[in-house]
Amino acid sequence: MVIKVGVLELQGDFELHHRVLQNIGIPSCSVKKKYDLEDLDGLIIPGGESTTMSLLIDSSDLRNALIKFGKKKPVMGTCAGLILMAKMVTDDRVKPLGFIDAEVSRNAYGRQIKSRQVEIDYKIGINSSLVLPTSLIRAPKITFIGDKVNIIGEYNNSPVAVIEKHFLGLTFHPELDGVGLFHKILFDSKSSVYYKKNYS
Repeated sequence: MVIKVGVLELQGDFELHHRVLQNIGIPSCSVKKKYDLEDLDGLIIPGGESTTMSLLIDSSDLRNALIKFGKKKPVMGTCAGLILMAKMVTDDRVKPLGFIDAEVSRNAYGRQIKSRQVEIDYKIGINSSLVLPTSLIRAPKITFIGDKVNIIGEYNNSPVAVIEKHFLGLTFHPELDGVGLFHKILFDSKSSVYYKKNYS
């Protein structure tokens, strides 16, 4: 069965996520209002400015709809998207959605000028790993995770990719490097090793 994934388009680099999904054969659509979530099988919250996105979620009357959607459907957040998915954020201006049992610090890796690309070894299965280019751009830092959160990638002993149930959080931007692995992990039923989906 063909699935469809929405990309939140309030602010940020949402267009590249559509391109990655297209490259791996998954249809996608824009999410700007709560009715856009209807009939979707998954959602991506892209990178951007987390304080602005938090305000726009409320001004667009999306908060309750997003929380309800996340109770049953897979959600992936990249950079600012991860910040919004966390339960705790070290910035009172951000009102998170509380999907992942983690605490996140905004811009912990420094200003834009300190952005970097590094190679990181990701655990994509029980006995499988893959080294991928990883772009950290004003990246947040995960400072705490709960017992049920699994780390699938680390940089300097800090988690950069975590998964809890059907929620995937990344401190970086896989879409900038054209990396589709993480989109596949969560949304492609043939590739997913973490979350058994039923789209029937």
